[in-house]
Amino acid sequence: MTAATPEQPEQSAGQAQLSLGIAAARNLATTTKTVPQMQGISSRKLLRTLPWVEVSGGTYRVNRRLTYTVGDGRVTFVQEGATVRVIPAELGELPLLHGFEDPDVLGALAGRFEQREVEPGQVIAEAGRPADHVYLIVHGKVERIGTGPYGEETRLGQVADGGFLGGQVVAEEPGEWDFTARTVTSVILLALPRRAYEEIAGQHEPLRAHVARREAEGDLPQNRRGEADIALTSGHSGEPVLPGTFVDYDLSPREYQLNVAQTVLRVHSRVADLYNDPMNQVEQQLRLTIEALRERQENELVNNREFGLLHNADHGQRISTHSGAPTPDDLDELLSMRRSTHAIYAHPKAIAAFGRECNKRGIHIGETEYNGHRGLSWRGVPIFACGKLQVSDEGTTSILAMRLGDDDEGVVGLRQTGIPDEYEPGLNVRFMGINDQAVISYLVSTYFSAAVLVPDALGVLENVQVARTA
Repeated sequence: MTAATPEQPEQSAGQAQLSLGIAAARNLATTTKTVPQMQGISSRKLLRTLPWVEVSGGTYRVNRRLTYTVGDGRVTFVQEGATVRVIPAELGELPLLHGFEDPDVLGALAGRFEQREVEPGQVIAEAGRPADHVYLIVHGKVERIGTGPYGEETRLGQVADGGFLGGQVVAEEPGEWDFTARTVTSVILLALPRRAYEEIAGQHEPLRAHVARREAEGDLPQNRRGEADIALTSGHSGEPVLPGTFVDYDLSPREYQLNVAQTVLRVHSRVADLYNDPMNQVEQQLRLTIEALRERQENELVNNREFGLLHNADHGQRISTHSGAPTPDDLDELLSMRRSTHAIYAHPKAIAAFGRECNKRGIHIGETEYNGHRGLSWRGVPIFACGKLQVSDEGTTSILAMRLGDDDEGVVGLRQTGIPDEYEPGLNVRFMGINDQAVISYLVSTYFSAAVLVPDALGVLENVQVARTA
């Protein structure tokens, strides 16, 4: 007798069944089953590697030394068809205009910017020539070029979307360009001529007074990080008069409030009472709900506009890729911007793009051990995948480099533990009652935030192209 095949029925039509069928047998068998599975669970490396600081009062204040260099930020634009305008209030990102809030004067300045489109390889500012324009980069990349000790060209960095050149043009004495600015890609920019600024400043005394005050602040003693200087002396002999000094503090330190992610979990009492074998229904509902909350928590830590790491990185710690794809040179430059880097976070596609660039150069990506697990690294710094670093429609993303921990003036996560009805650290589940439809409700909440203790603790490599090139 031949075995039944998928094409043949288990028995011929009209033939008596000789044994119990599979379908009937399943009614008496206990199936082996899994707990409910969820595709949206990621590795959440950021949550797992970020050092957490206990915030017992719900607020975390970051005290710093007084810093004079403020306002050196990123400018935002609005577009109407092919025409681009700078938002007047965004001109306060220029260092000498920081804190000036007269909307009429800022509006007049914004109206005098001229839109230009520049082809790749064109020089828009030349070292040694008078600084006579403020340039706002709407779209594209501009490379700053200096001169080496033997007359060779040296790359000083790049300015990309939202950056600017020539902030000193609004000063009383703008001086000369100390670098050459050359376009790397096609660039759309807005240019404010010096003469246009002088016309408006000549009509508004408060603007001139504000710029003069900001210039005077720039002359105060400060270190290379812009912090108020601490007067010291060394290498002296005899009995000279030693300088007196003190460490000045920022009078308006930033305070971080704990953010909350919440949801209400609802389970019918009949389900909770009867359908708990072999696994508890409420526990499984709660497990998947907490997984979703943790995913949202990590997303907020990266992308929240108030405290997210992408938006809180100092603009002096942001660089752009030189050629689009992330190269070893780009990551080396990113690492060189801080005294130590403990971790690199990148989208999996960015890690793959970096691997392709290393392969092109015949360079092997290193490995390192972190918490008992081996993974990719660069210069001994572990590289962690973080899908919350989103890839834009244009195929670009960002890579984060961090120094971690409050002991090393790094990046820390903030939470409060010991809260009522705590289920996991910083997360609680509170019974809300049963309604008239016999539905049980639970309030599930997690409280968190993140803080960058000093600006150089967090760096960002921007405009990272992840698409494979021909």
